[in-house]
Amino acid sequence: MKQYPFYIFLLLLISGCNKELSFEKETFEEKSNLPCEKDCPVITMEIPIAKTKKTVADSINKKVFNVIKEIVFFGEDSTKVNDYKSLSKSFITSYEEMHQKFPEDTFGWEAKIIGNVEFQSEQILNLKIDHYTFTGGAHGYQGYRSLLFDRKTGKTIFNKQLFKNENEFKAFAEKTFRAKYKIPEKANINATGLMFENDKFQLPQNIFYTSDGLLLFYNSYEAASYADGPKELLFSYEEVNKYLNFQ
Repeated sequence: MKQYPFYIFLLLLISGCNKELSFEKETFEEKSNLPCEKDCPVITMEIPIAKTKKTVADSINKKVFNVIKEIVFFGEDSTKVNDYKSLSKSFITSYEEMHQKFPEDTFGWEAKIIGNVEFQSEQILNLKIDHYTFTGGAHGYQGYRSLLFDRKTGKTIFNKQLFKNENEFKAFAEKTFRAKYKIPEKANINATGLMFENDKFQLPQNIFYTSDGLLLFYNSYEAASYADGPKELLFSYEEVNKYLNFQ
């Protein structure tokens, strides 16, 4: 009988270790209290919050928050913003402070963030952040962010860690990019009007694992003008597995 508590503890421990990493969507919204008839300032965020496996979840949630904070924080003192509620309020506060300085400007700010679990395998977790912000000017900015994590530890996986040999993969990707966007093999990569820095092909800042394959996604301004829009390449895993450290 005295052994029962030990067995119960062991079963609970095994059960806890076997819990799958899970996510719950949480929504945060904030609006300005200033009088407004149209284009009213608003920020809406739908965030996948990692649950269970506390150490892993904490690492993922911290990274996601910091990335979203980079996108929508326009204040001066970021130390006071440490959760999504205070981040939402700071966005609206920044608008209201601007409005006090320039009351004739009637445009309203807007931010919309939608996060989703894009891909999961035994090795890797990929979260996709779809973001749009408008803070004045001719148009807003919409883009995607890819956040890659080691699924077992929750640690961030950086793009350079994805490849066994990054230069070999980049040469392979450039050949495919030139074929898709009709850039002659021997011509400057920007010969058809693209905007690669230093006239050299580069891998994008955002690489996605998807159910269809590995997606290289160039946001607007990264490789082309806003008018030309994003550029992308999708490779089947059969094509690129030999280059990848994570599958």
